[in-house]
Amino acid sequence: MTAEDRRDALLDRLADHMLAFGIGASSLRALAKAAGTSDRMLLYYFRDKDELVAATLERIAARFSGALDAFAPAQPLPFDAMLKHLAPVLLDEAGWPYMRVWLEIASRSASGDKACRAAGEAIGRGFHTWGAAHLDSSTDRREREAARLFAMLEGLVLLKALGLEDVSRTAAG
Repeated sequence: MTAEDRRDALLDRLADHMLAFGIGASSLRALAKAAGTSDRMLLYYFRDKDELVAATLERIAARFSGALDAFAPAQPLPFDAMLKHLAPVLLDEAGWPYMRVWLEIASRSASGDKACRAAGEAIGRGFHTWGAAHLDSSTDRREREAARLFAMLEGLVLLKALGLEDVSRTAAG
């Protein structure tokens, strides 16, 4: 097994840990334990904790992107239909670990965490692009509708996080 293969396997274990426990519960020691190695060994594969967290968030984003691609509609959908199509995916218990990490990225970004800001921007722009590619709307409206879709879904996720899942599901239609 090459060093790159070991790093890749570590990232999968680190992503599993972060999805289960969040970024805040991901000290270097906790991450090393989850990966089945020592904190020194983690730092052999990653320059520092910031690089490790950034790489782990990238892995989580890639997993979520893959899940979205698997759930993509067979053909582009109008705005309301796309909202109804995606809302259950984001609010479902299977997707909720991703949404919890997403909300933590947003919170940390708002507090000035540069790594979370960079990860959040990359993930958000990727989702916006994905939405635009799957919306059935005129070219001149597609970007705006993709932005509205993103904002609406963000609101639904936030409402669920605040204990208002019933309101969130009602809004999703």
